[in-house]
Amino acid sequence: MNPKDLVLPSGESARDPGTAWKQWQTLLEREQSMLDPIGMIAPIVHAHAAWLLHPQELSEWMARSTQELFALQAHAGRRMLGISEDDVVLPNADDQRFADPVWTQSAGWDVLKQYYLFFTRNVQDALFQTPGLAPKERRRAAFWWRKSLNMVAPTNYFLTNLVAVRKAIETNGQSLVKGLDELVKDLRAGTVRMTSPEDFEVGSNLATTPGEVVFRNRLIELIHYTPMTHKVQEVPIVIVMPWINKFYVLDLTPKKSMVQYLLKQGFSVFIVSWKNPTADMAGVSFDDYLTDGVDAAVNVAREITGAPRVHAAGYCIGGTLLATYMAWLNRRHEHEKDVPVAHWTLFTTMTDFQSPGDIEVFLDEGSVRWICSNMRTQGYLDGREMASTFRLMRSNSLIWHYVVHSWLYGERPPPFDVLYWNMDTTRMPAAMHEFYLREMYLNNRLIKADSLVIAGEPISLERIRQPLYAVSAEDDHVAPWRQTFRINQWVQAPKRYVLSSSGHILGIVNPPAKPPKRKFWVGAAHRRHTADVWRKGAEEHDGTWWEDWVAWLRPQCGALMDPPPISTGDFPKLDDAPGTYVLER
Repeated sequence: MNPKDLVLPSGESARDPGTAWKQWQTLLEREQSMLDPIGMIAPIVHAHAAWLLHPQELSEWMARSTQELFALQAHAGRRMLGISEDDVVLPNADDQRFADPVWTQSAGWDVLKQYYLFFTRNVQDALFQTPGLAPKERRRAAFWWRKSLNMVAPTNYFLTNLVAVRKAIETNGQSLVKGLDELVKDLRAGTVRMTSPEDFEVGSNLATTPGEVVFRNRLIELIHYTPMTHKVQEVPIVIVMPWINKFYVLDLTPKKSMVQYLLKQGFSVFIVSWKNPTADMAGVSFDDYLTDGVDAAVNVAREITGAPRVHAAGYCIGGTLLATYMAWLNRRHEHEKDVPVAHWTLFTTMTDFQSPGDIEVFLDEGSVRWICSNMRTQGYLDGREMASTFRLMRSNSLIWHYVVHSWLYGERPPPFDVLYWNMDTTRMPAAMHEFYLREMYLNNRLIKADSLVIAGEPISLERIRQPLYAVSAEDDHVAPWRQTFRINQWVQAPKRYVLSSSGHILGIVNPPAKPPKRKFWVGAAHRRHTADVWRKGAEEHDGTWWEDWVAWLRPQCGALMDPPPISTGDFPKLDDAPGTYVLER
């Protein structure tokens, strides 16, 4: 479209590129909520229009790309003539799609691979270099193009995946028969399965640590675990889990269980298991999750153990709720000693949502409005929708890998407890989740002092006076570690910060192992630190941060004492762990 042909609402023609660009954006945004509710199409169209409005930059980019293409064509010609030489375009180190030797040793397949990678990278580079486009729009356009290009990778299709063809020949077609069976199972499940659900059962081979449900209300079951030592620390630990998944990621199997590790170190452990909401809970609010969830759990743990204060830990959005709760408590209690939480821990938790990572491509006013409209209709957000969003953020490893191995290779998904937990999603009440999306992600009000009113109190993170131990993960795509680090700019109390290798789950589910599987960086964090400045001064260690955390907890969790009762007359046993809420579908 010629910029001069655009017509402004007033009827005037757009005679200069800047005016034309603004008008183009206005026209698209006007239709986006109806035609493009998740914001997939508009950023890509914006990027194309921006290049057309900058012909000089476009010609320079095309000249560079053409030169690189000629070099690739010359290389391809030499490979087809049997001349061996290094590839011009190499896969990224973590790209396993082309790991089979055939993609390098066979000239034809090698050239196909390189042309695909060349096209992919040039499109990505062009999107990130788009002139006159806002950084967020660049990232959104690049994200959706990347997902489209991942989908058309030659490895995803039978005739262009020589490994799949070879397996079909070697098995006399049985791999295709098995692949069709896996495809049918995925269609019945409504998702591409990452593991086989029949391999796991909560309470049987997952979440088996002994304990009792000692409290239940409309939102939570509180589990108090059976002690595993003769003496325990005076101050109990209350763990607030995210409500988007079930609690048992911290109690998968005995070898991977953080809960069991803490029990064996002599701590009393409580954990919050959230109810799986139904449509009749549509009006349950974020305030309710704080008062009937976290606050109720803390007070029950104090009454059962007799401890005046607890240590509270929060994981992911459970940590965001805990940070909100800590600010709320410090608003309600004038004296620090009266706050019922003595110190606290955050696992991969964002409190500042300014740059939330890839998830931002799904969150603007139009897409949130569309999500909220759907939630109001059914009363909740289905956890499977959220899980699909997070899988899409890492589509090669979390979607296409399983498509290829299941449908094309005919392989049954291997048993993997973490992936089973990842598929075991929960729903979110409409009112609560709309508040969370708008006030945290869109408006970023948690970091604005007294801007957010929670359960009747205007809160500020700067009021929090309790020591903090915060853990993030180096490769976390859900809560990017540099963004989680920003909690240190707001909380004035002493802070110990840890950066674990691996991602959002395996960076936390990280038990001791010999030889060590991972490493971590640790050090005190101060308000003047940026994330990168802190990392330069942090100490690097092999192994798990769990041991460092326990060493930090012990001196703060009081003297050793006889274990308190698991349940009491006021809080009797209601069920054995893992309870009933975790089993709800």
